[in-house]
Amino acid sequence: MFANMKNIFKVEDLRKKVLFTMAIIMVYRFGSAIRVPGVDAAAVAQLRESARTQGALGFLNLFSGGAFSSFSIFAMGIMPYITASIIMQVLNVVIPKLQEWQEMGAVGQRKITQWTRYVAIAIATLQGAGLTFIFGQGNGSAFFGAAAQAPDVVLLDPFMPKALLVIPSLVAGTAFLMWLGELISQRGISNGMSVLIFASVVSGLPYGYFSILQSKKFVVFALLIIVSIAILFAVVRVELGQRRIPVQFAKRVVGRRMYGGQNTYIPLKVNQSGVVPIIFASSVLLLPVLGSNILGSGEGWRGSIARFVDQYLINSQNLVYIVLFFGLIVAFAYFYNSIAFDPVRQADQLRKQGGFIPGIRPGPQTEKFLGKTVNRITLPGAMFIAFIAITPYIILWVGDVQSFPFAGTTVLIAVGVALELMRQIDSQLMLRNYEGFLR
Repeated sequence: MFANMKNIFKVEDLRKKVLFTMAIIMVYRFGSAIRVPGVDAAAVAQLRESARTQGALGFLNLFSGGAFSSFSIFAMGIMPYITASIIMQVLNVVIPKLQEWQEMGAVGQRKITQWTRYVAIAIATLQGAGLTFIFGQGNGSAFFGAAAQAPDVVLLDPFMPKALLVIPSLVAGTAFLMWLGELISQRGISNGMSVLIFASVVSGLPYGYFSILQSKKFVVFALLIIVSIAILFAVVRVELGQRRIPVQFAKRVVGRRMYGGQNTYIPLKVNQSGVVPIIFASSVLLLPVLGSNILGSGEGWRGSIARFVDQYLINSQNLVYIVLFFGLIVAFAYFYNSIAFDPVRQADQLRKQGGFIPGIRPGPQTEKFLGKTVNRITLPGAMFIAFIAITPYIILWVGDVQSFPFAGTTVLIAVGVALELMRQIDSQLMLRNYEGFLR
């Protein structure tokens, strides 16, 4: 392993890419510690403590790499761009112009990327304004529930001049992160946005394990380490799991030459949706919280709604929250796979290329077979990622620990990005006759 790592620095081009990526990550981590102007340092410290225990705060803090709990210039992280990418992917099904751009190749992809940036800036503006007004006018506890220890006010007085400075700072931080991600994609290694997310989610692992070691006995710490290794092994196996559908291409004669006749396969991943269902489910669970915050609390039906949301939809250790979160992840996994993989289009492409699945007739029967196969492999993949997502809540509920760092969204993102990074490095090494990591 260490001998193979030395091969990375023997190739000048690969060495420059790796060092450039590491330099960008250092810039990102440095920016995560710079607070926006006009915030209360004591309130930020209280917000940081709340982010380690509260579900909503913890999810926002995860994707920002701790920047949200510090209310830094990168407080929103890369989440607006992720949300914009998901929205553009969903709209691709219903807007013909986006479908046309997608079929144009590289030119169309550049147009889609540009519009994704515009949508991300618009979402960042809305989210930045929302966070500023929530934590600037005494609505912090109302947003995260009465049981939350989040501070009511983070911004210093007076509110409005400070807000006009904080909102552009948050939006500019998100735009700067998008630029850093594109720099990594162009001059570094792997996908830039994925690398930044990876750096965010793994940045809190050392402190998470250290806090467990301080608060619990060594036996509990050792058991959690074993559980982390088991989760890591299971996630790697599922991420690499595929259902390979064999495809044969008919032979055809063009002039004096014969083409086709080769055998290949269509790889269908068991976990084709990745962490997208978890993001969708978490966003949906935050909508009632926003609604109850708008309605306000008090007596009558408004108070009943606020108490219901506070008890069942905010408390991540409540059984109703865990069951609802599990069900939403499974549902959104099916929804995303129905958008990402179109059996009709796939069957049509096979027919145009002269390919067919052995034993299945081209046309409607191929569409039916592909649709049935995707639905069958989606269920175990969706159940698995849903179980991994609720594992931290179960451990917090049963094990009486404040946090469990290596589970849920963290391990899914870390494993997915690490495997993709290793594939790209491995391909670069094999191209230059060096022994790679993957065997």
